[in-house]
Amino acid sequence: MKALKWIGVIILIIIVILIVLPFVIPVNSFRPTIEARASDALGRKVTVGNLSLSILGGSLGMDNLAIADDPKFESGPFLTAKSVKVGVELLPLIFSKQLNVTGVSIVNPQVMLLKNLSGKWNFSSIGGNSTQAQTPAQAPPENKAQPAPSGNTGSSGNNAQAISIQKLSLENGQVTLGNTNSQKRSVYSNVNLTASDVSMTSSFPVTFSMDLPGGGTTKLDGKVGPVDQSDAALTPMNAKLNVSNLNLASTGFLDPSLGLAGTVDVNADVASQGGKANVKGQLTLSKAILIAGGSPSTVPAVADFNTTYDLANSSGVLNPSSLKIGNAKTDLSGTYKSVGDEFVVDMKVNGQGLPATDLQNFLPALAINVPSGSKLTAGTLSTDLHVMGPTNKLVTEGTIGLFNAKLSGFNLGQKMSSVAALAGLKTGNDLEIQKFTSNVHMAPTGLQANNLDLVAPALGTVVGGGTLDSKNNMDFKLVATVAPTMLSGSAAGSAAGSMEGLVGQVLGGGGKNCKSGGLKVPLQVKGTTSNPQFVPDVGGAAASMFKSELACVGGSGNPAGAVTGGNPASVINQLGGLLGNKKKP
Repeated sequence: MKALKWIGVIILIIIVILIVLPFVIPVNSFRPTIEARASDALGRKVTVGNLSLSILGGSLGMDNLAIADDPKFESGPFLTAKSVKVGVELLPLIFSKQLNVTGVSIVNPQVMLLKNLSGKWNFSSIGGNSTQAQTPAQAPPENKAQPAPSGNTGSSGNNAQAISIQKLSLENGQVTLGNTNSQKRSVYSNVNLTASDVSMTSSFPVTFSMDLPGGGTTKLDGKVGPVDQSDAALTPMNAKLNVSNLNLASTGFLDPSLGLAGTVDVNADVASQGGKANVKGQLTLSKAILIAGGSPSTVPAVADFNTTYDLANSSGVLNPSSLKIGNAKTDLSGTYKSVGDEFVVDMKVNGQGLPATDLQNFLPALAINVPSGSKLTAGTLSTDLHVMGPTNKLVTEGTIGLFNAKLSGFNLGQKMSSVAALAGLKTGNDLEIQKFTSNVHMAPTGLQANNLDLVAPALGTVVGGGTLDSKNNMDFKLVATVAPTMLSGSAAGSAAGSMEGLVGQVLGGGGKNCKSGGLKVPLQVKGTTSNPQFVPDVGGAAASMFKSELACVGGSGNPAGAVTGGNPASVINQLGGLLGNKKKP
């Protein structure tokens, strides 16, 4: 019983000591030393508030930490935190009043990251000499009389080179990202960082994660260091990068007013050395909307990429990479550059012989839908495109071609009922496309197609051009040429009888300057890509193309000249009467 009694007394004494010691040890006397040493190490003015000691936790608490920004950027703080926990070795602190730091945990930090016009970041000067990074008013006061931190924090007169911390962590922080020439800011929350064996002169392991605007997360896991003394942003790194569910509409890379969208997932290896960062991995773009009026793609686009980024110049090169949609694979190459809040790109996209059936489910992202009730069941697509401009206003120009394709479930004769009735066409329920080529200009606001050339065996040829706006409305002006071989004898005779030889004129019986023969009909295509409407156009822009086709009318060897007096407008008016349109051009 006596033994138990003495054990109880000892425990009571220990408890009293643990309660009394924090009040006996004058921990606030370390504050000037801590501020001076931290300022000297970081090259920034560092201030802390009240200090408190936890004997049981073996830690020193700090209130209201503030690290000043580089004065070249702004007068506000670079980092603030209401609470900091500093792990310390208790015995040296109690008996020698020496502050040996074992770990630092910054709780709820607020960090401001800014980039200036020259591409320099405000954290680039972290770790620089205090006399270079601070104004005279910011220089830490002399504290020779204060007890200096020893051991792994370094001694008086040492700078960042002497920093060594067993564990450094940022918990539940917030990072604000922006440029000095813009008021636009992106805010990232739930920022967490853990680093061990931190040293300015060697590499050390780091795990970093944060939430992204609009949902999604990013994580970096690898090794960093040694810290570049001339520019901390150029510090070497080898790490795994994972980005999950990044919402493009919330990043600022796309113009939200246009309704552009998509989610991105990235898995990549990052290797940075000498100011050059090589990033190699895979990017998956899902539910993409790349043109206003588009709808989310139902299949992802997967890019296997390899890029080299110059950290000093904020510019990069996309080494030969590929973009896959199903089994359709295109080649990617080009350059990109960070300019203010934007990324400006200059890319080449080249693909030959791509299976069209794999691409059709991605076409809605470009505001292109196959007609309702139909689908591509055969064919290959070729592209040669140039993508350029800032990422929120990308412009794509080049050529596309669809070859030997079959659009099942689409009866062209029903859509072109007026022309089909005139020509006696029987196109069937499936549309065979021998060739479809066009020059295209795609912007976030819509699509423009020029030099369109369609060859469909059931019809003949169609040429022209037009636009697809941000509401998916089509406005195309075309001239369809129905080959004489497609006309039944009775249809041709009926048409000729109705127009007293007019069809003989437009079926290719013209003189030596005429192009290949066939019934030529000017058309407008309205409606949407999912429900196109073909309308005879004898008074609009398509009719102008029709006139050029009839320029040879009335020439030598063309008896129809006697019928029309050699006037193409007369031909158009007569054709308009047959098609039920009396409007004159």
